[in-house]
Amino acid sequence: MSSKPTRQAMPERDAGDSTADDAEQLTPGAVLDHGRYRLLEKVGADPRCDAQLWRAKDGVLGRDVALTILTGDRSHSDAASSARRTLERAMHASTFNHVGVARVLDVVTPAPGDPQGVLGVVIAEWTHGTDLIELVSEGPLSPGTAARVLQPLAAAVEAAHHAGLVLGADHPQRIRVTPEGEVRMAFPGPLSTASSSDDVRGLGAVLYLLLTGRWALDAAPDGLPTAPTGPDGTIVAPRTLRPTVPLELSTVALRALGSPDTHGTTGGVRTGAAVLRVLEQHATFEEDNSTAVMQSAPAGGGARESNEVWSTQDPKPDEVKRKKLAISVGALAVATLLVVGWIVANLIGLVAGNQEAEGPSVTLEDGNQQPAPTPEQSVPVKVTGGSPFVVEQTPDSPGKLGNLYDGDPATSWATDSYNDQLGGGFKTGTGAVLTFASPTTLREVVIDSPSAGTVVEIRAADGTSPDLNSSKVIGQQTLSAGQTTIPIEAAQPTQHVIVWLTQLAPSGGKFQSRINEITLSGSAA
Repeated sequence: MSSKPTRQAMPERDAGDSTADDAEQLTPGAVLDHGRYRLLEKVGADPRCDAQLWRAKDGVLGRDVALTILTGDRSHSDAASSARRTLERAMHASTFNHVGVARVLDVVTPAPGDPQGVLGVVIAEWTHGTDLIELVSEGPLSPGTAARVLQPLAAAVEAAHHAGLVLGADHPQRIRVTPEGEVRMAFPGPLSTASSSDDVRGLGAVLYLLLTGRWALDAAPDGLPTAPTGPDGTIVAPRTLRPTVPLELSTVALRALGSPDTHGTTGGVRTGAAVLRVLEQHATFEEDNSTAVMQSAPAGGGARESNEVWSTQDPKPDEVKRKKLAISVGALAVATLLVVGWIVANLIGLVAGNQEAEGPSVTLEDGNQQPAPTPEQSVPVKVTGGSPFVVEQTPDSPGKLGNLYDGDPATSWATDSYNDQLGGGFKTGTGAVLTFASPTTLREVVIDSPSAGTVVEIRAADGTSPDLNSSKVIGQQTLSAGQTTIPIEAAQPTQHVIVWLTQLAPSGGKFQSRINEITLSGSAA
């Protein structure tokens, strides 16, 4: 077996080559790649592509690795072709780095000494933690925790699709949960026919599993209950099985699966970003059974029926939690009284100081008038126009610039895909000039983006065609996946700002960033 990290063609074999039963030959202790990888434990299988999933020991580097072993008859042209395509797609993914996906370390093809049934192997980092199925073996997670732990995988799916890659995140045993409680694609190697829509369906299926303990796609492992269907053959909504599940989470799971929701509406979720936005809205950090299951789940851990699936209420806190809650509520009440007293005192002073004249008013996005906020208060600032802004070369996606401020996070604006990072001599940055109806003192800018690592500057501008060097930086932040808040330090009101990207996110060996929506708040001049 060759271990060169380059794309390889499958070796030609004589039609008379015998193919042994790979299930018998792949046992703990067996070795692959000239003895480099020793099999330790089989942790799953993906029968859709005759793949076995193993934890193995890398004898050269002395570390555990995850092996996706493609098996089949080498003399069968269809099996060999399918395996070759899977290996090629895994090799493409070796340049993709994301916390939600185990990094592909190598892709190898058979050589003398390996079991005859092996068609190829994808080697990836080993993901410590627990099996996804073991996580729900004691029952489904609370909705807030389910949303939180799935975020890294949803972000990885969106980032991979932007890079033109498919992860194959649609089988429960290919996915594991880290000790930090984050769902991760642990066994890369998508099916030869897999598409980006399969990844989105996988996200819907994983969310359905976390919320209900049931798998909603084909090829469910033995012992894992499948999602029930209604009289019309459609999958039953998570909220129907478990009424404590928020409507938005239940709906996004069904629509990502491509099933109609409770209102009969189908489709509508075709991207990882759409799933991620709903997860971010409902993610919480409450303590529930997720941590306990990761620490104490049985090694074989088949999921079993849980009464919580049919419960109409989440479990109530124990006595210790009740006491802690009572103490917290008491402290909150005292703090509330202090805050209310402070507000009343300030309101009295404000009224007394403005008895002789009414203050100015500001126009909100809906056209209504209200008193202008104090410097400590902020209101939404409506963007009335935007124009692309670059110093060198051509602007990026000028036709989609309006998506930055159209109020619809489902639309987005993206930079071009660059071989080199910004600032490398060819282009110092890229962005847009946003214009407001009147001069405004900005207080805060919130950017919704899946492109973690993007560095954004907010600069006060003197017009729609400003000089970059004379535009003062009033806010700067490195974006995380999701919503990132940028505090603004603006001493003077402005009617124009530059949203200036100085560093892009890594994307499939290149650099590209995407922004779904920009919202601003501030006070009138």
